[in-house]
Amino acid sequence: MERLKKRLEVAKKALITLQELEGEPESKMLRDATIQRFEYSFEAMWKAAKQYLNDIEGLDLNSPKGVIRACFQVGLLTQAQTRLALAMTDDRNLTSHTYNESLADNIFSKVKDYHTLMSECLNLLETKILSISDSDD
Repeated sequence: MERLKKRLEVAKKALITLQELEGEPESKMLRDATIQRFEYSFEAMWKAAKQYLNDIEGLDLNSPKGVIRACFQVGLLTQAQTRLALAMTDDRNLTSHTYNESLADNIFSKVKDYHTLMSECLNLLETKILSISDSDD
């Protein structure tokens, strides 16, 4: 459970760095910084969900899409959230393997929705972890 709590803490801190960019004047530098912070926030978020699924649900998954689908199966994500999370995964993969201006602009335009989704997911994980910890006491 400690590793799970640590992963959750890391993911929440990563999301805070992404949120810190909101309200900054638009520029290519802001776009690129936002995409970079989105990338590591996404990594931290899916790994926290992976740890939850392993520790609490007994599921051992190794890919982001597998983790997202399992989160839907165990009721952590709605169908709409799952679709958005799978699209987010595709966008994350695109940012790390290719680079072009129109792709960067397109992904940048979606990051706010992705931030909201990641935040909702982490808040739900935190609530579930706290309820499990409380029931162990």
